[in-house]
Amino acid sequence: MAKTHPALLDLKDLSKKIHTYQSILSLLHWDQETFMPKGSITPRTEQISLLSELIHEQKTGKAFEKKLGQLVHLGSGTPKVKGLSKSDLISLREWHRAFTRDVKLPPAFVKTFSQVTAEASQIWASAKKENNFKLFAPFLSRIIELSREKASILGFTEHPYDALLETYEPCMTTAKLNTLFSGLKKELVSLLKKIEKKKSVETRFLQRKVDRETQKAITDSLLSYLPMEKAYTRCDISSHPFSIALHPHDSRITTRILPNAFVSNIFSVLHEAGHSMYEMGLPSAHFGTPLCEAASLTVHESQSRFWETLIGRGLPFWHGFYPTLKKHLPHLLKNISLKKFHAAINQVVPSFVRVEADEVTYCLHVILRFEIEKELLSGNLQPIDLPEAWREKTQELLGITPPSDTLGCLQDIHWSLGDFGYFPTYALGNLLAAQFLTAFTKAHPDWEEKIASGDLHFVRIWLKKNVHQFGKTYNLEQLTKKVTGKSFSEEAYCAYLKKKYLSD
Repeated sequence: MAKTHPALLDLKDLSKKIHTYQSILSLLHWDQETFMPKGSITPRTEQISLLSELIHEQKTGKAFEKKLGQLVHLGSGTPKVKGLSKSDLISLREWHRAFTRDVKLPPAFVKTFSQVTAEASQIWASAKKENNFKLFAPFLSRIIELSREKASILGFTEHPYDALLETYEPCMTTAKLNTLFSGLKKELVSLLKKIEKKKSVETRFLQRKVDRETQKAITDSLLSYLPMEKAYTRCDISSHPFSIALHPHDSRITTRILPNAFVSNIFSVLHEAGHSMYEMGLPSAHFGTPLCEAASLTVHESQSRFWETLIGRGLPFWHGFYPTLKKHLPHLLKNISLKKFHAAINQVVPSFVRVEADEVTYCLHVILRFEIEKELLSGNLQPIDLPEAWREKTQELLGITPPSDTLGCLQDIHWSLGDFGYFPTYALGNLLAAQFLTAFTKAHPDWEEKIASGDLHFVRIWLKKNVHQFGKTYNLEQLTKKVTGKSFSEEAYCAYLKKKYLSD
């Protein structure tokens, strides 16, 4: 029987304390984006900065180091103690990996970074609303400087982007992404050209105005339809949809309501609910350890895109939910058949905003950001030149030019939060979701019929069993191999898109 070392018990207690602090910090961020008075940014910045500094000190302090050092060799991570359980060995592996990375960052740097980004996110929101990039430019310049400093502190071999990318997807490097995205871009551009030759579908009814209260009612119905633990989650409104998990029993999501794009709200809810279901599917008994943490942001994104696109844009899902939607929009959808509605929400047309993009062009939006991020970090692109570079890249990849910076380089909140290296996981998540789908359909050959009947619980159960329950037990490559029997690649995603959009 595996024994429990006293130092391991102490380390688990300390880690749980850190995670509790982190959940409080998440709550502050959630409040800032939802209910916080606009004029409260100064005290909120101080609160976030103080708590961020405290968390960093706890994660890299002498107490954590001492307990970890009693269990593993700090230089190599090799266990010192015999007889530990598999789950404890996994936790030690991940604690050591995080510690060796976090300890490199000085507390003063962490404090400065959190202060700058907390203020920058508010400035970004104003700049986006006013279509005024110059308002945000100084903050972006400062964040890029800090991101370069962060990369230097953490260390890298080939490109500073590698150090930042590792935070979100440890299995990837800039070189790997260059190769992967190069092939993916070629496939998507070719597919887009073929689809554009096909007859367009009627979508004008999707742009008709739907009031805020009706859209909120649709949101409530959709959340009730999805297989979520209602007691553990809530949905609110924000300028940019997001999901924040405080604990497997406390998950917050937001959506945004656009008067003339009611389906945007629907797909935002599906997307964020996918994230939320992953967090609620993690084993709560292990809260405070890596076993109750997402494997990576790529895996996280695979869950949101699985629900938003593979399920939510599929005809079986709408067989079940379309009658409910028609009850909310009786006049708007009175003469719109299910077939016509499904064709409209799956129309492929290049657009300006990533979160509104169709399945085919979505990854091109991500590749655009990846290519720009690399240039900003390397110094080949100056922040002041970002708007023009964005317009050129959008034209190159999508064949359209944004009419404003609000619809261009100011559309995402990520850079204001200092999240350089985050964007690639959006595309990688799409690829992984498609690979998971191949395994899911083999396990449930009648999946389309079951979903059409309104049964979604079996989908959640399969994902929890095959993905959610493992936490950080497996990395991206290992999990992909375990679930699908194949290595991570773009093949399943490209095959899925070709079958869906070129088969008729």
